[in-house]
Amino acid sequence: MPESNNSDKERLLHPRSKYRGDFTPENLVFNANLQEFSQRIEYICALETGGKISPEAAYQEIKKLYKQLKQSKRELGISDPPPEPQA
Repeated sequence: MPESNNSDKERLLHPRSKYRGDFTPENLVFNANLQEFSQRIEYICALETGGKISPEAAYQEIKKLYKQLKQSKRELGISDPPPEPQA
């Protein structure tokens, strides 16, 4: 029973959505990285809103996380989509 409680708590604290995009291993890994980035941003925003960290500290942490996400995208070889044709 305690194992069930742990998995319920894990799903509540770290929800994961199913990947529905074009499947490649790289896209799947990047999606997992993106979901983790999103969760960490939520925590940082909550800490800043609650007065536990300063706006500058929140900004610096988010900037660091964004750089890590950007590096992950580069390392996985995921390129930007081509620009949309303008009408």
